[in-house]
Amino acid sequence: MSEHDERMPRPAGPAEAPTVAGASDDVTVADSAALPGEHRGGFQREFTEPVPITETTVAEPEWATAPAPSADSALPRSGAWALVFGILGLAVSFLVGWGFLIGLVGAGLAIAALRRPWESRQLAVWALCLSLVSVVYSAGWLWWASTQGPLFG
Repeated sequence: MSEHDERMPRPAGPAEAPTVAGASDDVTVADSAALPGEHRGGFQREFTEPVPITETTVAEPEWATAPAPSADSALPRSGAWALVFGILGLAVSFLVGWGFLIGLVGAGLAIAALRRPWESRQLAVWALCLSLVSVVYSAGWLWWASTQGPLFG
C-alpha cells in the first residue's frame, strides 16, 4: 500500500491553505490578549439601542376577556356538570349524610370551571355555592348521627 491511498484526498499544501476574510463593519478586533481562563475579547459588537416607542397601549389580562368559542370547539366544559352535582348533592344531603361526596365532586368541578376563561362565571359560582352548602348540610347530618348513640358497640 502506498503512502497515500487513492480514496483519501491529499493533504493541502502551503499553496492550498484557506484564506480568512476580514471582519465585517459592525465587528471590531480586540486589541490585547488575556491570560488563560479570562475572557479573551475576540470580536466585540457594539450595543444595540432600544427601539423608540411611538404609541402606548394598555393590554388587557388574559382572564379579562374570554375567547369566543366556536360551535365545533372541543373545549372541556365543567360548569354545567358542577351545577348538576351541586343540586343533586344538596337534594341528597337533605335525606342522608353521605351525600357530601356528591357535593365534593360538584365543588371540584366548579373550581375547575372558575379557572377556565370560556366557562360561565355565574354558573360556576352558583355551582360552587350549592356544592359547599350540600357539604355543610351533610356534615351536619353526620354530626347529628354521631351524637345519637355509640358508634361501635
